[in-house]
Amino acid sequence: MSIELRHLRCFLAIAEESSVTRAAARLHLAQPTVSRALAALENHLGIRLVDRSTHHLALSAEGRAFRDKAAAAVAAFDDALDPGRLRRWPLRLGHAWSALGPYTTPLLRRWQQDHPDTPLELLRIDDRTAGLTRGDVDAAVLRGPVETPGLVTELLFTEPRVAAVTSDGPLAARASLTLADLAAGPVILNTVSGLTTPDLWPADSRPTTTLTVANTDDWLTAIAAGRGTGASVASTAEMHPHPDVTYRPLSDAPPAPVLLAWRESAPHPALPQLVELAREVAAAGSSRSSMPERE
Repeated sequence: MSIELRHLRCFLAIAEESSVTRAAARLHLAQPTVSRALAALENHLGIRLVDRSTHHLALSAEGRAFRDKAAAAVAAFDDALDPGRLRRWPLRLGHAWSALGPYTTPLLRRWQQDHPDTPLELLRIDDRTAGLTRGDVDAAVLRGPVETPGLVTELLFTEPRVAAVTSDGPLAARASLTLADLAAGPVILNTVSGLTTPDLWPADSRPTTTLTVANTDDWLTAIAAGRGTGASVASTAEMHPHPDVTYRPLSDAPPAPVLLAWRESAPHPALPQLVELAREVAAAGSSRSSMPERE
């Protein structure tokens, strides 16, 4: 049996719903039809995409790897047949939580001024590559090292790290904090789209207790509730203020690189202009921040 786009759509629905039954309902298909599509895809690939050894359906390691490729293929197909995108092909810029920080608004305004015929869409996607590997965006602002094959990156600037602590706790009274201050208690880690991992700490002084969340909103909620502390970058404090979370400088943490990334195999026609403008906006902002303050 030849593999068609419908097989990929069935697989992606199963992956997102974690259920063949719910996937079938979502696609308005009979459950056996969806099951046969999955079986045909697995037979064609010669691998098991779904782990059926547990009571709850879950993707296998191969299935998780294939999901990104399937999503990119379906997204490319849908984009190619979208007449609206053919008329005005927007440039979709993904980010996981803070975009370009203080440079976000200048970038959007300059783009609108210089390239009015190509809309720039800023999309927050809770994913390590902000939707780039799935084909949901054309470029993405990423923080930290990027080791995903097939991506090209451009370093725009670096950001100082900050600690995030509950506002009514003792750490909030300090002017600055260290990694050791955070390691003394539970640390909240956003393992889906966040930058911070236990590797930020020296090997002999990593946090003994960590709690994991899946996005920035849950990360802030957990810290506000006093469940632990967190580490992020300066733009998080600016873009995501919270009445019950206090941000303090992390004096001994290395700065984090802020990168513009895109897929080498499928660059958007307007990508060179975006790279150039992002460099220009970041350089101008860095120059202003490095100027001495007037008394």
